[in-house]
Amino acid sequence: MAGKSGRTISIDKKLTVKDLILSREGLMVILLIAVVIFCKGISDVYTFKNVLREMPKYLCEIFLLFPMAFLLLMGEIDISVGSIVCLCGTIAVLTSNAGMAFPVVVLITLLTGVACGAFNGLMTISFRELPTMIITLGTQIVFRGIAELALGDGGSASVTNTEGFKAISSKIGPFPILFFIILLLGALFIFITNKTVFGRSLYAIGSNSRTAHYSGIKVNQILFISFVTMGAFAALSALFLTGCTFGANTQTGKNFEMDAIAMAVFGGISNMGGKGNLIGGFVAAFIIVCLRVGLGQINLNAQIILIIIGLLLIGAVLIPNISAAISAKKKKAAQS
Repeated sequence: MAGKSGRTISIDKKLTVKDLILSREGLMVILLIAVVIFCKGISDVYTFKNVLREMPKYLCEIFLLFPMAFLLLMGEIDISVGSIVCLCGTIAVLTSNAGMAFPVVVLITLLTGVACGAFNGLMTISFRELPTMIITLGTQIVFRGIAELALGDGGSASVTNTEGFKAISSKIGPFPILFFIILLLGALFIFITNKTVFGRSLYAIGSNSRTAHYSGIKVNQILFISFVTMGAFAALSALFLTGCTFGANTQTGKNFEMDAIAMAVFGGISNMGGKGNLIGGFVAAFIIVCLRVGLGQINLNAQIILIIIGLLLIGAVLIPNISAAISAKKKKAAQS
């Protein structure tokens, strides 16, 4: 762009290596490396091979990160997703044990997840005055209750026909198939949020849903699609989790919603909507997975692991606020 003096003024700021390193995503990558080094230091069995062997059951949770990011970017949330995983896992086991072909098991499981997501979506767009946390708190109880009724008195069921589940839990070399699926989905969803009209709509709705509506964005339609996507991905999570455990019980999927939220918020996606980048959330997901594997290998109490992840989440929320407050004080001091 040419100014009055005839000089050309560049409006694009060129990113330097320092800018990339000090960006949220760059710092998350550095933290991931630090976590790997830390876990290697505390556990003698924290080897590449052992991590890959234990990783699949934790990778299942990353399925939930992608649609959860959609919802958080819009300023919404879904805390029923762990219960959807439980219900879908139960359906997968029971239909498989009933002698159905594995493709049919997959289809019924996916339809169950989609139905749960669609119900959440319909409730949300029908009662916009209610926060989605309240709506999904109710459906969380309903979905897990249905799963518990289906499982019966024993509260658990094991897969008797394991062939299909063994296939989806197989490996390509040392890597589980699930690892490559997660990488491909990560690339796809990062592209959707950053480069498509749908992705830009998420940010617009999260910034101001009323303004987004009057600017022509179909807010209710995007909300519904996001909840249905969440249900479908909860079903995928349940299928791969069943491939790891070959069973389901009343505790299946417990706290999965909290881990998905933690991955997103830890990676910089604002729970207030309109801000954040899925790249940071994706890196944060692997930080949490590596941390869980490493701490689990030294037999650390599961509740202590949750406390550590909770503290990391609190830090991720507080640090930007503290940084903004310090910057505001400096700016005020400079002006006075």
